[in-house]
Amino acid sequence: MAQSLSAGRTERHAFAQVLLDFDGTIIDSTEAIVEIWKRVAAELGLDYRDILRASHGRRSIDVLKELEPTKANWEYVSAMEVRIPLLSSMSAVEIAGARQLLKQLNHYSIPHAIVTSGSKALLDAWLTILQLPRAMKATTAEDVKVGKPDPEGYREAKERLLQHRAGEGEILVMEDAPAGVKAGKAAGCKVLAVTTTHTVQQLEEAGAGWVVKDHRFVGFEAPAGLGDL
Repeated sequence: MAQSLSAGRTERHAFAQVLLDFDGTIIDSTEAIVEIWKRVAAELGLDYRDILRASHGRRSIDVLKELEPTKANWEYVSAMEVRIPLLSSMSAVEIAGARQLLKQLNHYSIPHAIVTSGSKALLDAWLTILQLPRAMKATTAEDVKVGKPDPEGYREAKERLLQHRAGEGEILVMEDAPAGVKAGKAAGCKVLAVTTTHTVQQLEEAGAGWVVKDHRFVGFEAPAGLGDL
């Protein structure tokens, strides 16, 4: 994968797998998320600002465990999250360059997976609405016992991609939030972050090895059967 940095230099690195966060990294659904949390907060008698402070990059079920444990179950979370694309006045938008990045990963058959803190229902809804290319595998909130910054989701995705004969070598995680960066690092991966939701300093302090504005600064090739950065 060739990474063209804003400083003007280009770096190339080889990776056996690519693991991608979704919201904030592939799409931006901030307005829709704010809307649904305002609705939920009103229904539960909570201050939506408390929810928003605790929620970015984390599973809804983990946020509810802290703020309203009686609703911290998958039946409630799935029903809540499937409403997000349907009820929001603002749709999600693609992060610049994300569609082309997904097309490259699929075109070159580079082993890759989405690792998201959102539910399967939410991921499927946004992929369908935005008509984005689907990844080989996906690890969603229901697939792990502990959400980011715990590395379980990225470790699970690594194992699932072994079915696609991923070669041995380093693994790249692409993230936007410090919690996700920390999860990727703890899973033993290299991390590239985009500054869609957090500052360069916040992402570097979390452990990101590279930080770019968006995916227009990143490209994939497939020499020797691996994804190159």
